[in-house]
Amino acid sequence: MPEDPKYFGENLAYLKPYQIKGKLIAIEGTDGTGRSTQVALLKNWLEVQGYAVLETGWARSNLMQKSIELAKSGNIMDRMTFTLLYATDFADRFENQIIPALKSGHIVLTDRYIYTAFVRDAVRDADAQWIRNLFSFAIIPHLVIYLKIKTEDLIPRVIEAGGMNYWEAGMDLHMGQDLFDSFANYQSALIKEYDKLSKEFNFEAVEADKSVDEIHDKIKEKVKEILGTPKKK
Repeated sequence: MPEDPKYFGENLAYLKPYQIKGKLIAIEGTDGTGRSTQVALLKNWLEVQGYAVLETGWARSNLMQKSIELAKSGNIMDRMTFTLLYATDFADRFENQIIPALKSGHIVLTDRYIYTAFVRDAVRDADAQWIRNLFSFAIIPHLVIYLKIKTEDLIPRVIEAGGMNYWEAGMDLHMGQDLFDSFANYQSALIKEYDKLSKEFNFEAVEADKSVDEIHDKIKEKVKEILGTPKKK
Protein backbone atom coordinates (compact mmCIF):
# COMPACT_ATOMS: atom_id res chain seq x y z
CA MET A 1 0.00 0.00 0.00
CA PRO A 2 1.22 3.53 -0.73
CA GLU A 3 2.37 5.49 2.31
CA ASP A 4 2.92 9.11 3.16
CA PRO A 5 6.64 9.91 3.22
CA LYS A 6 8.22 10.81 6.54
CA TYR A 7 10.56 13.79 6.44
CA PHE A 8 13.41 15.00 8.60
CA GLY A 9 11.64 18.36 8.58
CA GLU A 10 9.32 19.84 5.97
CA ASN A 11 8.69 18.82 2.36
CA LEU A 12 9.92 21.16 -0.37
CA ALA A 13 7.25 23.85 -0.51
CA TYR A 14 6.71 23.67 -4.29
CA LEU A 15 6.15 19.90 -4.35
CA LYS A 16 2.57 18.74 -4.09
CA PRO A 17 1.72 16.15 -1.41
CA TYR A 18 2.43 12.65 -2.64
CA GLN A 19 2.55 9.03 -1.52
CA ILE A 20 5.25 6.46 -2.09
CA LYS A 21 4.92 2.83 -3.07
CA GLY A 22 8.58 1.90 -2.95
CA LYS A 23 11.28 1.66 -0.32
CA LEU A 24 14.34 3.83 0.29
CA ILE A 25 17.48 2.00 1.41
CA ALA A 26 20.72 3.85 2.15
CA ILE A 27 24.18 2.34 2.48
CA GLU A 28 26.43 4.51 4.65
CA GLY A 29 30.02 4.31 5.80
CA THR A 30 33.42 5.89 5.36
CA ASP A 31 35.60 5.70 2.25
CA GLY A 32 36.93 2.22 1.53
CA THR A 33 34.26 0.20 3.33
CA GLY A 34 32.90 -1.37 0.14
CA ARG A 35 29.66 0.58 -0.14
CA SER A 36 29.59 0.65 -3.94
CA THR A 37 30.28 -3.08 -4.16
CA GLN A 38 27.47 -3.86 -1.75
CA VAL A 39 25.02 -1.54 -3.51
CA ALA A 40 25.76 -3.29 -6.82
CA LEU A 41 25.34 -6.75 -5.28
CA LEU A 42 22.12 -5.76 -3.54
CA LYS A 43 20.70 -4.23 -6.72
CA ASN A 44 21.41 -7.41 -8.64
CA TRP A 45 19.85 -9.59 -5.93
CA LEU A 46 16.71 -7.44 -5.68
CA GLU A 47 16.19 -7.47 -9.44
CA VAL A 48 16.44 -11.26 -9.43
CA GLN A 49 13.70 -11.24 -6.79
CA GLY A 50 11.48 -9.29 -9.18
CA TYR A 51 11.85 -5.74 -7.82
CA ALA A 52 12.39 -2.63 -9.90
CA VAL A 53 15.47 -0.87 -8.54
CA LEU A 54 16.93 2.61 -8.93
CA GLU A 55 20.54 3.10 -7.89
CA THR A 56 21.82 6.56 -7.05
CA GLY A 57 24.64 8.02 -5.00
CA TRP A 58 26.53 10.98 -3.66
CA ALA A 59 27.70 13.50 -6.29
CA ARG A 60 25.93 11.80 -9.22
CA SER A 61 23.34 14.36 -10.24
CA ASN A 62 23.29 15.47 -13.85
CA LEU A 63 23.23 19.06 -12.64
CA MET A 64 26.19 18.98 -10.26
CA GLN A 65 28.45 16.01 -10.95
CA LYS A 66 30.87 17.80 -13.27
CA SER A 67 30.90 20.92 -11.10
CA ILE A 68 31.82 18.92 -8.01
CA GLU A 69 34.54 17.04 -9.88
CA LEU A 70 35.97 20.33 -11.13
CA ALA A 71 35.87 21.95 -7.69
CA LYS A 72 37.55 18.93 -6.07
CA SER A 73 40.25 18.74 -8.73
CA GLY A 74 41.67 22.08 -7.66
CA ASN A 75 41.73 21.21 -3.94
CA ILE A 76 40.54 24.73 -3.18
CA MET A 77 36.95 24.36 -1.91
CA ASP A 78 36.25 26.13 1.36
CA ARG A 79 33.97 24.45 3.89
CA MET A 80 30.80 26.31 2.93
CA THR A 81 31.30 25.61 -0.77
CA PHE A 82 31.94 21.95 0.05
CA THR A 83 28.62 21.75 1.91
CA LEU A 84 26.47 23.66 -0.56
CA LEU A 85 27.73 21.83 -3.66
CA TYR A 86 26.81 18.46 -2.17
CA ALA A 87 23.48 19.79 -0.86
CA THR A 88 22.59 20.97 -4.37
CA ASP A 89 23.60 17.60 -5.79
CA PHE A 90 21.36 15.83 -3.30
CA ALA A 91 18.40 18.16 -3.89
CA ASP A 92 18.60 17.58 -7.65
CA ARG A 93 18.72 13.80 -7.29
CA PHE A 94 16.02 13.84 -4.62
CA GLU A 95 13.51 15.69 -6.80
CA ASN A 96 14.34 14.16 -10.17
CA GLN A 97 15.39 10.60 -9.30
CA ILE A 98 14.47 9.51 -5.79
CA ILE A 99 10.92 10.84 -5.48
CA PRO A 100 9.71 9.69 -8.94
CA ALA A 101 11.16 6.22 -8.38
CA LEU A 102 9.57 5.85 -4.94
CA LYS A 103 6.21 7.06 -6.25
CA SER A 104 6.29 4.43 -8.99
CA GLY A 105 7.12 1.58 -6.60
CA HIS A 106 10.86 1.21 -7.13
CA ILE A 107 13.30 0.27 -4.42
CA VAL A 108 15.80 3.12 -4.30
CA LEU A 109 19.34 2.16 -3.29
CA THR A 110 21.54 5.09 -2.46
CA ASP A 111 25.30 4.94 -1.99
CA ARG A 112 25.48 7.49 0.85
CA TYR A 113 22.60 9.66 1.98
CA ILE A 114 22.30 12.92 3.92
CA TYR A 115 24.03 11.32 6.92
CA THR A 116 27.27 11.67 4.96
CA ALA A 117 26.77 15.44 5.02
CA PHE A 118 25.97 15.37 8.74
CA VAL A 119 29.18 13.47 9.43
CA ARG A 120 31.53 15.39 7.15
CA ASP A 121 30.26 18.77 8.25
CA ALA A 122 30.42 17.83 11.92
CA VAL A 123 34.11 17.02 11.46
CA ARG A 124 34.51 20.38 9.70
CA ASP A 125 32.97 22.16 12.71
CA ALA A 126 29.88 23.34 10.86
CA ASP A 127 26.78 24.22 12.86
CA ALA A 128 24.98 20.88 13.25
CA GLN A 129 21.48 22.35 13.36
CA TRP A 130 22.11 24.47 10.26
CA ILE A 131 23.23 21.38 8.34
CA ARG A 132 20.18 19.42 9.43
CA ASN A 133 17.88 22.27 8.48
CA LEU A 134 19.56 22.43 5.08
CA PHE A 135 18.59 18.80 4.40
CA SER A 136 15.26 18.86 6.26
CA PHE A 137 13.28 18.22 3.06
CA ALA A 138 14.76 14.71 2.75
CA ILE A 139 12.72 11.56 3.30
CA ILE A 140 13.68 9.34 6.22
CA PRO A 141 14.90 6.03 4.70
CA HIS A 142 13.11 2.77 5.43
CA LEU A 143 16.50 1.23 6.15
CA VAL A 144 20.03 2.54 6.66
CA ILE A 145 22.85 0.01 6.49
CA TYR A 146 25.99 1.29 8.20
CA LEU A 147 29.17 -0.45 7.10
CA LYS A 148 31.10 -0.17 10.33
CA ILE A 149 34.88 -0.49 10.45
CA LYS A 150 37.86 0.46 12.62
CA THR A 151 40.48 2.83 11.27
CA GLU A 152 43.24 0.24 11.63
CA ASP A 153 41.24 -2.16 9.45
CA LEU A 154 40.29 0.52 6.95
CA ILE A 155 43.79 1.78 6.13
CA PRO A 156 45.15 -1.47 4.56
CA ARG A 157 42.01 -1.79 2.43
CA VAL A 158 42.35 1.75 1.07
CA ILE A 159 46.06 1.29 0.32
CA GLU A 160 45.35 -1.99 -1.47
CA ALA A 161 42.58 -0.35 -3.49
CA GLY A 162 44.88 2.33 -4.86
CA GLY A 163 45.73 4.74 -2.07
CA MET A 164 44.36 7.91 -0.52
CA ASN A 165 43.40 11.16 -2.15
CA TYR A 166 43.27 14.73 -0.90
CA TRP A 167 39.60 14.79 0.07
CA GLU A 168 39.43 11.26 1.49
CA ALA A 169 42.32 12.25 3.72
CA GLY A 170 40.66 15.50 4.83
CA MET A 171 43.77 17.43 3.82
CA ASP A 172 41.78 20.67 3.76
CA LEU A 173 41.48 20.35 7.55
CA HIS A 174 45.24 20.05 8.21
CA MET A 175 44.76 17.05 10.49
CA GLY A 176 48.20 15.51 10.00
CA GLN A 177 51.79 16.03 8.89
CA ASP A 178 51.28 14.09 5.67
CA LEU A 179 48.61 12.35 3.58
CA PHE A 180 48.74 9.14 5.63
CA ASP A 181 48.47 10.83 9.04
CA SER A 182 45.71 13.11 7.83
CA PHE A 183 43.77 10.17 6.39
CA ALA A 184 44.00 8.21 9.65
CA ASN A 185 42.91 11.18 11.76
CA TYR A 186 40.16 12.31 9.39
CA GLN A 187 38.66 8.86 8.91
CA SER A 188 38.81 8.22 12.67
CA ALA A 189 36.84 11.43 13.23
CA LEU A 190 34.29 10.40 10.59
CA ILE A 191 33.87 6.97 12.16
CA LYS A 192 33.30 8.57 15.56
CA GLU A 193 30.53 10.74 14.09
CA TYR A 194 29.00 7.80 12.22
CA ASP A 195 28.86 5.82 15.45
CA LYS A 196 26.96 8.68 17.09
CA LEU A 197 24.48 8.91 14.22
CA SER A 198 24.05 5.14 14.19
CA LYS A 199 22.61 5.33 17.70
CA GLU A 200 20.55 8.45 17.05
CA PHE A 201 18.94 7.24 13.81
CA ASN A 202 18.91 3.49 14.48
CA PHE A 203 21.22 2.42 11.66
CA GLU A 204 21.59 -1.31 11.05
CA ALA A 205 25.32 -1.79 11.58
CA VAL A 206 27.12 -4.45 9.57
CA GLU A 207 30.79 -5.16 10.29
CA ALA A 208 32.73 -4.18 7.15
CA ASP A 209 35.88 -6.12 7.99
CA LYS A 210 34.24 -9.39 6.83
CA SER A 211 34.35 -10.91 3.34
CA VAL A 212 32.25 -9.39 0.57
CA ASP A 213 29.90 -12.38 0.58
CA GLU A 214 29.47 -12.34 4.36
CA ILE A 215 28.60 -8.65 4.30
CA HIS A 216 26.18 -9.17 1.42
CA ASP A 217 24.40 -11.97 3.29
CA LYS A 218 24.01 -9.77 6.37
CA ILE A 219 22.61 -6.92 4.30
CA LYS A 220 20.13 -9.23 2.58
CA GLU A 221 18.83 -10.32 5.99
CA LYS A 222 18.18 -6.70 6.96
CA VAL A 223 16.51 -5.92 3.64
CA LYS A 224 14.22 -8.93 3.82
CA GLU A 225 12.88 -7.63 7.12
CA ILE A 226 11.48 -4.47 5.51
CA LEU A 227 10.33 -6.04 2.23
CA GLY A 228 8.46 -9.05 3.56
CA THR A 229 7.58 -11.77 1.05
CA PRO A 230 9.75 -11.64 -2.12
CA LYS A 231 7.96 -10.89 -5.37
CA LYS A 232 9.58 -13.88 -7.02
CA LYS A 233 11.26 -16.92 -5.49
